[in-house]
Amino acid sequence: MTFDPAAEAEKATLRILGDFRSGAHRGVVVNSPPGAGKSTLVVRAASELVQDGERLMIVAQTNEQVDDLTASLARRLPGALIGRLSAGGYVPSPRIGGLPNVACDDKVANLAGCAITIATAAKWAYVKDRSWEWAIIDEAYQMRSDALLAIAALFERALFVGDPGQLDPFSVVENDRWRGLTWDPMQSAVAGLLRNNPGLPEHQLPVSWRLPHSAAPLIAPAFYPFTGFRTGTGPGDRELTFSTRAFGRSPVDAVLETAAASGWGFLELPARHTMRTDGEAIAAVAGVARRFIERGAVARSGSSSSPVTQERVAVGAAHRDQVAALQAALTGLPGITVDTANRLQGREYDVTVILHPLSGRRDATAFHLEAGRLCVLTSRHRQACVVVGRAGIRELLDAHPSAEPVHLHDPVKFPDGWAASQTVISHLEAHRVPASA
Repeated sequence: MTFDPAAEAEKATLRILGDFRSGAHRGVVVNSPPGAGKSTLVVRAASELVQDGERLMIVAQTNEQVDDLTASLARRLPGALIGRLSAGGYVPSPRIGGLPNVACDDKVANLAGCAITIATAAKWAYVKDRSWEWAIIDEAYQMRSDALLAIAALFERALFVGDPGQLDPFSVVENDRWRGLTWDPMQSAVAGLLRNNPGLPEHQLPVSWRLPHSAAPLIAPAFYPFTGFRTGTGPGDRELTFSTRAFGRSPVDAVLETAAASGWGFLELPARHTMRTDGEAIAAVAGVARRFIERGAVARSGSSSSPVTQERVAVGAAHRDQVAALQAALTGLPGITVDTANRLQGREYDVTVILHPLSGRRDATAFHLEAGRLCVLTSRHRQACVVVGRAGIRELLDAHPSAEPVHLHDPVKFPDGWAASQTVISHLEAHRVPASA
C-alpha cells in the first residue's frame, strides 16, 4: 500500500484531538519528530476548542515561542481575542504589535475576556487566582517537571506536545541528589507526568515535513529508534543545485557536491587533539557555509525553487565560545544564523553546517554525548547538512568507558547518546570527504 503522508498525519491528528477533547484523560502526550507540525497541532487544537466556545491557556517555554504562537493563532482566529501575558515593560514584537485581536498585559486579570491566554511557563508560575479547564503545553520536553508542578493547579486537563529527541531541560546545578526520585525536578515535564500517571495516552506524529527524504534513514534510527517516522517528501521531491555548475577541486567544493547529491556531507579534518575553539575546524566550518553562498545554491521543493540566501543557512556548534569564533570567521555574512544547539531548537533552514561535538576531543563527556544535542544539530535542514569534524571520532567512542554511576530507580533514557553517536558517525562515513584531499 502506498504511504500517503498527508493522510497518515491527518489520521494521527484526529486521534489526538479525539482523545484530548473527550475529556476522559487529565493529560494527553504527543511525541513528535523534527518538523512534524507541533505548532500546527497546537494552533489547530486551540482553534477547535475556541470554536466550541471554550477558553484555554497555552504554555510555551520561551518568549519567542509565545510570540510565534500568538501570531499564528491571531491569524487563524481573526474573530477571537488572543491574550499575550507578559512581564512588566514588555514591548510587543513586530510579529504581534500590529494585530488588532491581540491584547498584551502583565496582569492576567486584564486579559479575562480573551479566548486564549498565552505565556511562558515562568510567567504562568506567578498566576494564582485563575484557572482554566483546558491547557496546551508546547515543547513539553523542554519544560522541567518542577515548572509543571508550579502551574498544575491552573488547569483541569492538558495536551502535552513535544519532541522527545531534543535536548532535555538543563541546569548548572548538580542534580545527582534527585536522580531516581519520582519528583526529580530536572526530569522533563513529560517524564515526570508519565512516571506519576502511567496510564495516560501517548500519541505519535508520524511524518516530518521539514526533513528531506535522505534524512530519515539516519535521524529515525539514531534518535527515534522505537517510534521512527517517515518524511513528507519522497526521492526527487527536493533538490539542491548551484548557479555555478563547475565544482572546483577543493575538499570544500567536493563536500558541497556530496551534500547536494545525498543530503549529507562529512568534511573530515586530520586526527588531532585540539582546544575547543579549534582554529582549523572553525575555518573549515565557516568556509563551507561561505561557499554555499558563493556558489549560488538553489533549493527546489516540488515545483518551486528559490535561492539559498544567507538567512536560509545555519551554522551550529556545541559551545558558546565556538559560536563566537564562528561568528568572527563569518564576518561579512551577517544573515547566516550561528548558534548553539540549545538555541537552534525548533528552527529550520535550507542547509546547515555543524561542528561535530566530539571533534578533536580527548574524552567523550556526558555533555558531548547528549543525544538531544546531536539530534538538534543534524535535524534543522530541509535540503542538506554538512558535518565538519576531525578523524578519530569513532575511535574515541569505542574507547569511551562505560562505568558511569548507576542511580537506583532512574529510568534508562533512550536513545542512548553513545549509541546515537555511533549510528551518526557510521552514516556520515559513507559521505566522507577528507579535508587533505
